[in-house]
Amino acid sequence: MAKQMQALAVVSDLDRYMAQISKYPVLSRAQETDLALRWRDTGDVEAAHALVTANLRFVVKIANEYRGYGARILDLVQEGSVGLMMAVKKFDPDKGYRLITYAVFWIRSYIHSFLMSTARMIKIGTTRAHRKLFFKLRSLKGKLSAKGMTGRDQQLDIASEQLEVNRDEVEEMDRHLAGRDASLDMPVAQTGTSLIDLMPADQENQEDMFARLEVEAHRSAMIESALGDLNERERDIVRKRHLTDDPVQLKDIGAQMGITKQRVAQIEHRALKKLKEALKDAA
Repeated sequence: MAKQMQALAVVSDLDRYMAQISKYPVLSRAQETDLALRWRDTGDVEAAHALVTANLRFVVKIANEYRGYGARILDLVQEGSVGLMMAVKKFDPDKGYRLITYAVFWIRSYIHSFLMSTARMIKIGTTRAHRKLFFKLRSLKGKLSAKGMTGRDQQLDIASEQLEVNRDEVEEMDRHLAGRDASLDMPVAQTGTSLIDLMPADQENQEDMFARLEVEAHRSAMIESALGDLNERERDIVRKRHLTDDPVQLKDIGAQMGITKQRVAQIEHRALKKLKEALKDAA
């Protein structure tokens, strides 16, 4: 599968790549589940390939967010595609959420790792403060501009204060991030249309879908992380009671575990309290 995806990811032009991946339709939930089960249960490589190709458009969309970070957009797409493949490898369709909801974490993780490991990032990406600047400065400047604070010096002063980073380091990072890369709104020479237009329309607006999936991904990632603070019995009860479309009754869980439903309720209460604290700390 890796060789097949490498052939897709490494192309000479972004518009050619977009035209290529636009041929793959968005999967319905039922289609996605069927393919994911085939891959997980039988190792069907073609099923895994179909899962990856159907979600490559989202990789491009995520990679495009990082186009001003000093790397070529196609390099970011390639790294994000590797993250997507890793997500497919680890995806569990029985947990009830869509693949892209789970994959967003892996896509971003691989893109972040690539950005921080490139030669231009070694000098300015070695401390926690620099990493904070690298991933938060552009967003903060955008918010300040939206509030009418458009002066560069004013923006950098506020960024230095809010991010608690030396003013000179903020200015150095801002100069680095001043570069630009290809945008999905850039016209394609051969067609005159924009790259974003090459993404096929779906029943749900793509922008709305992606915004929703981003929220779901963040929530899922936080919950999965918080579940690590629970013991095996607590996790099992929380999953069966709160992380499924068909919650299991207390008495049924008790029967499965050989304990009373009152005891299940006590464990559930304790687990939810621990989850609440873990999520508060992660916020």
